[in-house]
Amino acid sequence: MLNTIWTAVLYKPLYNALISLISHIPGHSVGLAVIGLTVLVKLALFPLTRKSITSQAKLKALEPEINKIKEQYPQKEVQAQKTLELYKEYKVNPFSGCLLILIQLPIIFALYYVFFKGLDFNPKMLYSFVQFPKIMNMDFLGIAMNGKSIVLAILAGVTQFIQAHLSTSLPKKDPNQTGFASSFSQSMNIQVKYILPLIIIFIGYKVSAAVAIYWVTSNTFTIVQEMFVRRKMKKEGVLALK
Repeated sequence: MLNTIWTAVLYKPLYNALISLISHIPGHSVGLAVIGLTVLVKLALFPLTRKSITSQAKLKALEPEINKIKEQYPQKEVQAQKTLELYKEYKVNPFSGCLLILIQLPIIFALYYVFFKGLDFNPKMLYSFVQFPKIMNMDFLGIAMNGKSIVLAILAGVTQFIQAHLSTSLPKKDPNQTGFASSFSQSMNIQVKYILPLIIIFIGYKVSAAVAIYWVTSNTFTIVQEMFVRRKMKKEGVLALK
């Protein structure tokens, strides 16, 4: 049931969009179609992504105040209460960023799956008004999109590292902050920043150049987006939250 809904609502529309782009792009370039569809989806998700980045930046800006609360109120219950009051004062929802990311995940996964599986080009998946292109140019900058490319795979890993560097931080471990939550957060940051790029390099090379170029495009777009939003927030004043 869920698989049928996922296919009908997400995978099939994106698959048809890819085929349509291949049909209309000059030269019928699969590589350009992959880049084009990735950019279009990222643009459509930009309002949600912008809110997520803004929420994370505001939470980061409130960290000094949260640290003061931890110093002044050793009791965990009081800390939680005072922290919630601080969020309410500045109208910050600590869970909104995660919620917005969760909303985007099915769309991002479906887009990835289109490039992972979609290059098999199944005409049965097409809508009646979408014509299957007679010519499909798999060559992009001398790289076969249905083949493997170590160069694109490495670029995917590098851009993922840059993106993680912008969106996560690895602060020095505070000896006063112990326990599972602190260790888990530190561990997750390390894995996102250093381990995930290596995994992406491996998958990007093993699967196909189309998947690798999708990751390069998606990561590059996110890097530019992150820099744009944070620069705008800096001009406006991040702590002007009320």
